[in-house]
Amino acid sequence: MPQQKTDTVKEFDFTRSDFERVRALIYQRAGISLAESKQEMVYSRLARRLRATGIQSFARYLDDLEAGRMGAEWEAFTNALTTNLTSFFREAHHFPLLADHLAGLRRREGGPITIWCSAASTGEEPYSIAMTACEAFNTLTPPVQVIATDIDTNVLATASNGVYPMERVDKVGAERLKRFFLKGKGANEGMARVRPELRKLVEFRQLNLLADDWPVSGAFDAIFCRNVMIYFDKNTQRKILSRFVPLMKPHALLFAGHSENFLYVSDSLRLRGKTVYELDKVGR
Repeated sequence: MPQQKTDTVKEFDFTRSDFERVRALIYQRAGISLAESKQEMVYSRLARRLRATGIQSFARYLDDLEAGRMGAEWEAFTNALTTNLTSFFREAHHFPLLADHLAGLRRREGGPITIWCSAASTGEEPYSIAMTACEAFNTLTPPVQVIATDIDTNVLATASNGVYPMERVDKVGAERLKRFFLKGKGANEGMARVRPELRKLVEFRQLNLLADDWPVSGAFDAIFCRNVMIYFDKNTQRKILSRFVPLMKPHALLFAGHSENFLYVSDSLRLRGKTVYELDKVGR
């Protein structure tokens, strides 16, 4: 039976078979489980890659991709299908708990504190973590290092640059805006840059959570893995969480997204607060 095109008026041929190949490839590459409802999203995002490469059909694009004939296109393919919705102090209930955690670590240990933000996106989350650390220690140079990783190299470049439109940073409030950002002038009017002191607290690295080797090493005092697991199936979630556990100090906290529940995929964790977990000593 001949394949039916999903839409005969589209710029490029995009069959059901093409969509299934994309689903399989992004799952193998990044662990992302694309739902049936994402077919139009996949077409829209990858059509840009076809235009950029000059290829006239999805079948040819995917053939060349799998055959390794397009150099760094795997990176562009993965970047195109990665969702990067974020904002400063998103899921705000986490940050007072983080501040209390940092204050407790300061009293109990007094040494350097390391936090891993495993889905940094364009930088709002790791910079929010860094701002919380500065506030907890009442200094722009707290004994805290934030390791911020993401699979998408494009968003990491934005994050490392630390420059945002004013409408994005206005939401942090006037006091934080004054303390942690520099407003642009002249050609940069309407933009704001993260202060150098804050940027020094964050180190950005590319990391695929499905990779055999992670360019990070514990032990961490906290791990943020928010709104990432929802794109993975339960088996992938279980594997990732099992790799988090050995990287966590005994007192470490693991922050999840509002729609994620790790108790169903790990017996090494217990709930500490709203979508915040700690190690379950019995389970471990």
